[in-house]
Amino acid sequence: MISYLKGKVIKTAEKSLVVDIGNIGYKVHVTPETASTAPENITLWTYTAVRENAIDIYGFKSTSELEIFELLISVSGIGPKTALGILSLASVEALQNAIISGETSHLTKVSGIGKKNAEKIVLELKGKVLTHEGSKERIALEAKDADVVEALKALGYSPGDARDALKEIPKEITGTNSRIKEALKLLGK
Repeated sequence: MISYLKGKVIKTAEKSLVVDIGNIGYKVHVTPETASTAPENITLWTYTAVRENAIDIYGFKSTSELEIFELLISVSGIGPKTALGILSLASVEALQNAIISGETSHLTKVSGIGKKNAEKIVLELKGKVLTHEGSKERIALEAKDADVVEALKALGYSPGDARDALKEIPKEITGTNSRIKEALKLLGK
């Protein structure tokens, strides 16, 4: 698959760019903000959606935009165009904070996403998207670590303490139960 594109923008539309790479023009779906601020020479991180009757390329200015896009499309019923619509309305940081806090208002502004779908997105992604308290840095946790965080929260630890403990657990320790036990040892110090 195509991971990134680097070339010259030869055409700009409201939600897409045509990028010339080696005399081949690639149509790339982007957010309106990316389209309106695209420099002449651009590098985009991409996601390639292959369907029965089309191959579409979605482009992003940063890997964090691409990662949140991929998390959004992992939710059943959310396709690439809807995910791009969500990214058009809010920054990556705002989306992360909305998902963590359970705020669905950013999501319901997108055409086709009602309250139930917004709640589904928040429910499915809440454990996968965490932010450091006091910083904008994002951590995408594997499902096993999301389960560990939830277990530690159920035992009364704060999400921040749980994440800090997870950072200290050696990678060799695998399995949810083993990681929970190790985190509890670290938190008990």
